Amino acid sequence: MIIIVLLITISLAIAVTFLAVFFWNIKSGQYDDMYTPSVRMLFDPKKDDNKPVS
Repeated sequence: MIIIVLLITISLAIAVTFLAVFFWNIKSGQYDDMYTPSVRMLFDPKKDDNKPVS
């Protein structure tokens, strides 16, 4: 019986830790721009036309 209480306590502590990290990431702006990274790879980088070709 004591092992069940111990496992539940540990799992709740881990869940609260992950929840705190998730809210910290939201507050710091980690998830602000969800669109740009997914389409960035679809566009070619602009080439510098003034650069001499060797």
